[in-house]
Amino acid sequence: MPEHRPPLVIRIDYGDESAWHAVRAALAEDPDLSAHIVDDPLWAGAPADEVLAAVGADEELSVVFLADAATMASAHHALLAVTTVTRAECEDDEEYALLTGFGDRFRTVPAGVHDVHANLSLATMGFEEYAEAAHEDPEGIFRRF
Repeated sequence: MPEHRPPLVIRIDYGDESAWHAVRAALAEDPDLSAHIVDDPLWAGAPADEVLAAVGADEELSVVFLADAATMASAHHALLAVTTVTRAECEDDEEYALLTGFGDRFRTVPAGVHDVHANLSLATMGFEEYAEAAHEDPEGIFRRF
């Protein structure tokens, strides 16, 4: 059985410390679940593509969660979930289109981070299923199944 790895959450916005504390508190609501949190001002303002390039060598990482300005500004503190799957990893354009039919990123409330990460890690659900659920939400946010 593969080793359990917590979801990776990277803070890329440093404009509102109290909002960040609220995000961390929301991520920690379930004491049985943890997240690997990167809170380093060197990531301030980093675009998602730069983060993906930095974590791309980790073949077991299928999604990364970013705490960006939109995360901090919203009442629900929805993080940006970004798939690490690239076109080069897919057999063809059709497979890549299937995996990213609703985009290569979506927003999820902090309570959804663990569900997304666990199901993608175990391959019980695909990124596209979560992206579709977010797409169907009036605010474009995955809120859990």
